[in-house]
Amino acid sequence: MSKLEEQQLQYILASLQNIQYGSVVITVHNGEITQVDTTEKKRFPLLKSHTAKAK
Repeated sequence: MSKLEEQQLQYILASLQNIQYGSVVITVHNGEITQVDTTEKKRFPLLKSHTAKAK
């Protein structure tokens, strides 16, 4: 495995380890990884006082 492939795999693994909710998209062109996009979502619990006021 080449040094570049090892760096790509390490980056992908780190992205997966550091994300709680979201997605990691790996773009491949001609059999080569060309791009890695990470989208992270933050979720906040609803407060009951806000829910009661909305009704």
